[in-house]
Amino acid sequence: MKNDHEHDETKTGFVRGVTRRKFLKTMGSGAAIAAASDALTGRATAEAEIVKPEVIVRVNLIINGLRRSLVVEPRWSLLYVLREQLGLTGTKVGCERGECGACTVLIDEVPRYACLTLAVEAQETRIVTLEGLLHGERLGAVQQAFVEHDAFQCGYCTPGQIMSAEGVLRSNPAPNTAEIGRAMSGNLCRCGAYAHIYKAVGRAAELKGIKGGVS
Repeated sequence: MKNDHEHDETKTGFVRGVTRRKFLKTMGSGAAIAAASDALTGRATAEAEIVKPEVIVRVNLIINGLRRSLVVEPRWSLLYVLREQLGLTGTKVGCERGECGACTVLIDEVPRYACLTLAVEAQETRIVTLEGLLHGERLGAVQQAFVEHDAFQCGYCTPGQIMSAEGVLRSNPAPNTAEIGRAMSGNLCRCGAYAHIYKAVGRAAELKGIKGGVS
Protein backbone atom coordinates (compact mmCIF):
# COMPACT_ATOMS: atom_id res chain seq x y z
CA MET A 1 0.00 0.00 0.00
CA LYS A 2 1.34 3.46 -1.00
CA ASN A 3 2.07 5.99 1.68
CA ASP A 4 0.92 9.62 1.42
CA HIS A 5 4.24 10.80 -0.04
CA GLU A 6 4.13 8.28 -2.86
CA HIS A 7 0.51 9.24 -3.60
CA ASP A 8 1.43 12.92 -3.92
CA GLU A 9 4.26 12.09 -6.31
CA THR A 10 1.90 10.18 -8.59
CA LYS A 11 -0.68 12.99 -8.73
CA THR A 12 1.88 15.68 -9.51
CA GLY A 13 3.68 13.62 -12.14
CA PHE A 14 6.94 13.27 -10.19
CA VAL A 15 8.78 9.95 -10.38
CA ARG A 16 10.69 8.23 -7.60
CA GLY A 17 14.21 9.63 -7.18
CA VAL A 18 13.40 13.13 -8.55
CA THR A 19 12.64 15.69 -5.85
CA ARG A 20 10.51 18.78 -6.31
CA ARG A 21 13.63 20.95 -5.84
CA LYS A 22 15.52 19.15 -8.63
CA PHE A 23 12.53 19.33 -10.94
CA LEU A 24 12.07 23.09 -10.46
CA LYS A 25 15.80 23.69 -10.89
CA THR A 26 15.73 21.79 -14.21
CA MET A 27 12.69 23.70 -15.40
CA GLY A 28 14.34 26.98 -14.47
CA SER A 29 17.44 26.14 -16.52
CA GLY A 30 15.30 25.23 -19.52
CA ALA A 31 13.37 28.48 -19.30
CA ALA A 32 16.61 30.46 -19.13
CA ILE A 33 17.95 28.73 -22.24
CA ALA A 34 14.67 29.31 -24.09
CA ALA A 35 14.69 32.99 -23.09
CA ALA A 36 18.28 33.42 -24.26
CA SER A 37 17.42 31.74 -27.55
CA ASP A 38 14.40 34.00 -28.04
CA ALA A 39 16.52 37.06 -27.30
CA LEU A 40 19.11 36.06 -29.88
CA THR A 41 16.45 35.26 -32.46
CA GLY A 42 14.71 38.56 -31.81
CA ARG A 43 17.99 40.44 -32.18
CA ALA A 44 18.74 38.68 -35.47
CA THR A 45 15.23 39.46 -36.74
CA ALA A 46 15.55 43.09 -35.77
CA GLU A 47 18.91 43.32 -37.52
CA ALA A 48 17.45 41.68 -40.65
CA GLU A 49 14.61 44.17 -40.76
CA ILE A 50 16.89 47.20 -40.89
CA VAL A 51 19.10 45.86 -43.69
CA LYS A 52 18.59 47.96 -46.79
CA PRO A 53 19.75 47.40 -50.38
CA GLU A 54 23.21 48.75 -51.01
CA VAL A 55 22.41 49.70 -54.61
CA ILE A 56 19.32 51.04 -56.31
CA VAL A 57 19.21 52.12 -59.94
CA ARG A 58 16.91 54.09 -62.17
CA VAL A 59 15.56 52.39 -65.28
CA ASN A 60 13.53 53.77 -68.14
CA LEU A 61 10.99 51.36 -69.58
CA ILE A 62 8.53 51.89 -72.41
CA ILE A 63 5.49 49.91 -71.31
CA ASN A 64 2.40 49.72 -73.50
CA GLY A 65 3.55 52.84 -75.29
CA LEU A 66 4.16 54.89 -72.13
CA ARG A 67 7.62 55.78 -70.86
CA ARG A 68 8.06 54.92 -67.19
CA SER A 69 11.04 55.98 -65.08
CA LEU A 70 11.44 53.75 -62.03
CA VAL A 71 13.87 53.26 -59.16
CA VAL A 72 14.51 49.54 -58.74
CA GLU A 73 16.85 47.10 -57.07
CA PRO A 74 19.12 45.31 -59.57
CA ARG A 75 17.79 41.93 -58.39
CA TRP A 76 14.14 42.72 -59.17
CA SER A 77 12.63 40.80 -62.06
CA LEU A 78 10.56 42.51 -64.71
CA LEU A 79 7.65 40.38 -63.49
CA TYR A 80 7.95 41.86 -59.99
CA VAL A 81 8.16 45.42 -61.29
CA LEU A 82 5.18 45.03 -63.62
CA ARG A 83 2.94 43.55 -60.95
CA GLU A 84 4.11 45.09 -57.68
CA GLN A 85 5.39 48.48 -58.80
CA LEU A 86 3.06 49.25 -61.71
CA GLY A 87 -0.04 47.20 -60.92
CA LEU A 88 -0.08 45.43 -64.30
CA THR A 89 -1.39 42.16 -62.92
CA GLY A 90 -2.38 40.69 -66.28
CA THR A 91 1.14 39.25 -66.29
CA LYS A 92 0.81 36.19 -64.07
CA VAL A 93 3.14 34.63 -61.51
CA GLY A 94 3.57 30.95 -62.30
CA CYS A 95 6.67 28.85 -61.83
CA GLU A 96 9.09 31.83 -61.64
CA ARG A 97 11.78 29.74 -63.32
CA GLY A 98 10.98 29.98 -67.03
CA GLU A 99 9.02 26.78 -67.47
CA CYS A 100 5.30 27.61 -67.63
CA GLY A 101 5.07 30.80 -69.70
CA ALA A 102 2.34 32.43 -67.58
CA CYS A 103 4.44 35.60 -67.29
CA THR A 104 5.10 36.04 -71.03
CA VAL A 105 5.31 39.61 -72.31
CA LEU A 106 6.63 41.11 -75.52
CA ILE A 107 9.99 42.84 -75.34
CA ASP A 108 10.82 44.60 -78.60
CA GLU A 109 8.14 42.43 -80.28
CA VAL A 110 9.66 39.15 -79.04
CA PRO A 111 7.88 36.95 -76.44
CA ARG A 112 9.97 36.77 -73.27
CA TYR A 113 9.51 35.35 -69.80
CA ALA A 114 9.21 38.30 -67.41
CA CYS A 115 10.26 36.09 -64.49
CA LEU A 116 13.68 35.47 -66.07
CA THR A 117 14.22 39.05 -67.21
CA LEU A 118 15.69 41.56 -64.79
CA ALA A 119 14.09 44.98 -64.90
CA VAL A 120 17.51 46.53 -65.50
CA GLU A 121 17.93 44.33 -68.58
CA ALA A 122 14.81 45.86 -70.08
CA GLN A 123 16.26 49.39 -70.01
CA GLU A 124 14.85 51.44 -72.94
CA THR A 125 13.07 48.43 -74.45
CA ARG A 126 9.47 48.44 -75.69
CA ILE A 127 7.40 46.17 -73.47
CA VAL A 128 3.85 45.05 -74.19
CA THR A 129 1.71 43.36 -71.55
CA LEU A 130 -1.78 41.91 -71.80
CA GLU A 131 -3.23 45.30 -70.88
CA GLY A 132 -1.49 46.83 -73.88
CA LEU A 133 -3.53 44.75 -76.35
CA LEU A 134 -6.80 46.42 -75.40
CA HIS A 135 -8.23 49.23 -77.50
CA GLY A 136 -10.06 51.16 -74.83
CA GLU A 137 -12.77 48.74 -73.73
CA ARG A 138 -12.48 46.67 -76.92
CA LEU A 139 -10.55 43.41 -76.97
CA GLY A 140 -7.58 42.96 -79.28
CA ALA A 141 -7.75 40.41 -82.10
CA VAL A 142 -6.02 37.63 -80.17
CA GLN A 143 -8.10 38.23 -77.06
CA GLN A 144 -11.30 38.16 -79.13
CA ALA A 145 -10.27 34.94 -80.88
CA PHE A 146 -9.57 33.24 -77.54
CA VAL A 147 -13.08 34.13 -76.41
CA GLU A 148 -14.65 32.91 -79.66
CA HIS A 149 -12.88 29.54 -79.50
CA ASP A 150 -13.17 29.03 -75.74
CA ALA A 151 -9.38 28.72 -75.61
CA PHE A 152 -9.16 28.65 -71.82
CA GLN A 153 -10.57 26.72 -68.89
CA CYS A 154 -9.19 27.90 -65.54
CA GLY A 155 -7.77 30.91 -67.39
CA TYR A 156 -4.58 31.29 -65.37
CA CYS A 157 -2.23 30.56 -68.27
CA THR A 158 -4.34 32.54 -70.75
CA PRO A 159 -2.50 35.90 -70.50
CA GLY A 160 0.81 34.23 -71.32
CA GLN A 161 -0.78 32.20 -74.12
CA ILE A 162 -2.25 35.36 -75.62
CA MET A 163 1.08 37.21 -75.47
CA SER A 164 2.93 34.35 -77.18
CA ALA A 165 0.23 34.23 -79.85
CA GLU A 166 0.49 37.98 -80.33
CA GLY A 167 4.25 37.64 -80.71
CA VAL A 168 4.11 34.95 -83.38
CA LEU A 169 1.45 36.83 -85.37
CA ARG A 170 3.53 39.99 -85.37
CA SER A 171 6.45 38.13 -86.91
CA ASN A 172 4.40 35.70 -89.02
CA PRO A 173 0.93 37.01 -89.93
CA ALA A 174 -0.23 33.69 -91.43
CA PRO A 175 1.33 30.77 -89.55
CA ASN A 176 0.38 27.18 -90.28
CA THR A 177 -0.52 24.70 -87.54
CA ALA A 178 3.05 23.44 -87.12
CA GLU A 179 4.37 27.00 -86.80
CA ILE A 180 1.69 27.83 -84.26
CA GLY A 181 2.63 24.72 -82.27
CA ARG A 182 6.30 25.67 -82.20
CA ALA A 183 5.55 29.26 -81.24
CA MET A 184 3.26 28.23 -78.38
CA SER A 185 5.44 25.38 -77.09
CA GLY A 186 6.85 27.51 -74.27
CA ASN A 187 3.42 28.00 -72.70
CA LEU A 188 1.90 25.25 -70.60
CA CYS A 189 -1.85 24.72 -70.21
CA ARG A 190 -2.48 22.32 -67.34
CA CYS A 191 -6.16 22.14 -68.34
CA GLY A 192 -5.16 20.77 -71.77
CA ALA A 193 -6.96 23.30 -73.96
CA TYR A 194 -4.28 23.18 -76.67
CA ALA A 195 -6.60 22.33 -79.58
CA HIS A 196 -8.76 25.36 -78.79
CA ILE A 197 -5.69 27.54 -78.34
CA TYR A 198 -4.29 26.61 -81.77
CA LYS A 199 -7.66 27.33 -83.40
CA ALA A 200 -7.81 30.66 -81.61
CA VAL A 201 -4.39 31.67 -82.93
CA GLY A 202 -5.50 30.82 -86.47
CA ARG A 203 -8.67 32.84 -85.99
CA ALA A 204 -6.65 35.76 -84.60
CA ALA A 205 -4.57 35.74 -87.79
CA GLU A 206 -7.80 36.08 -89.77
CA LEU A 207 -9.07 38.89 -87.56
CA LYS A 208 -5.79 40.77 -87.84
CA GLY A 209 -5.95 40.43 -91.63
CA ILE A 210 -9.52 41.68 -91.67
CA LYS A 211 -8.65 44.59 -89.42
CA GLY A 212 -5.58 45.50 -91.44
CA GLY A 213 -3.03 44.27 -88.93
CA VAL A 214 -4.50 46.01 -85.90
CA SER A 215 -3.79 44.04 -82.72
